[in-house]
Amino acid sequence: MKINEKSMFDRENVFGMGNANTAYAQYFTGNSYLNPLTDPGNCPVFLANVSFEPGCRNNWHIHRAKSGGGQLLICTAGEGWYQEEGKKAVSLTPGMVITIPANVKHWHGAKKDSWFSHIAVEVPGEETANEWLEAVDDETYNGLE
Repeated sequence: MKINEKSMFDRENVFGMGNANTAYAQYFTGNSYLNPLTDPGNCPVFLANVSFEPGCRNNWHIHRAKSGGGQLLICTAGEGWYQEEGKKAVSLTPGMVITIPANVKHWHGAKKDSWFSHIAVEVPGEETANEWLEAVDDETYNGLE
């Protein structure tokens, strides 16, 4: 369900907005918010609820790993997009789970007319690192239906 009113999104976003995602703002078009759900120092798996305002999306990026690694997205509120390089964008709705293998170029974020949130799960692996790339251009993003 598309949610364009912030008050309604706050009711649906059961894992909470958290704080402005300022540490990674340079890798996003628009504003995102990060609410860590686990403590990396006390849990081997990092989970965070990531919320995107309408039109917000992250840059193309790759979760690098020598072995293991990658990311899981568990969609929790609103509607968004996920796209792997060379493939058609996938419409995201609450309840969907996206499995992103290591070393796959992709992006994800909100639809232009809906708030969106997902739980991001960093899959443990060997020699993992995130490689941030170019922004998703407006022409590509605005052409998604």
